[in-house]
Amino acid sequence: MDAELFPRPRAQVAPGAVHVPDWLDAAAQRDLLAACREWARPPAGLRTVRTPGGGTMTARQVCLGWHWYPYGYARTVVDGDGAPVKPFPAWLGALGRRAAADALGPAAAGAAYDIALINFYDGDARMGMHRDSDEEADAPVVSLSLGDTCVFRFGNTATRTRPYTDVELRSGDLFVFGGPSRLAHHGVPRVHAGTAPRELGLTGRLNITLRVSGR
Repeated sequence: MDAELFPRPRAQVAPGAVHVPDWLDAAAQRDLLAACREWARPPAGLRTVRTPGGGTMTARQVCLGWHWYPYGYARTVVDGDGAPVKPFPAWLGALGRRAAADALGPAAAGAAYDIALINFYDGDARMGMHRDSDEEADAPVVSLSLGDTCVFRFGNTATRTRPYTDVELRSGDLFVFGGPSRLAHHGVPRVHAGTAPRELGLTGRLNITLRVSGR
């Protein structure tokens, strides 16, 4: 169906978990992409994440504010070049608060976002089911998508398996989860390569995830 003729409605996927399609307009997507490209440059730039078991994540990552590594946070890239993590910009925190409020209501607007995890997916990258549980705060997680469409699998708090809901996230989409869904398992089982808006000029998918450290 024609996306312009049949707009995608916002949806509550689970209690406290809301998908808002087309939340970022084309200009905002371009601006955010330009910022991501600067953040990805070394030092403390885009890196391959290695797990304690010796494996590697297929999505590459850069962090702002606090550096995430499996499974903790540091002020330097302890599993990379050792450089200080790039600062978390105030405008990105304001964007996160606005996103949380738009998705979950005014009560969610007070979150003091201070972490960004930016994951880059090529067409073969995936993200296994996991929980965002290394923070010391329970503020909602804000997720913004740029580029290729993906299948975002949003599950439950008890197990990595069913029940879960598969959501199609396109460029510009917002997904927020908090409250009873804050520690729900989620992942990306599939990226649809070549589906990014041509005018964006991005090959692959970027996911910008904003969190509150509580530190």
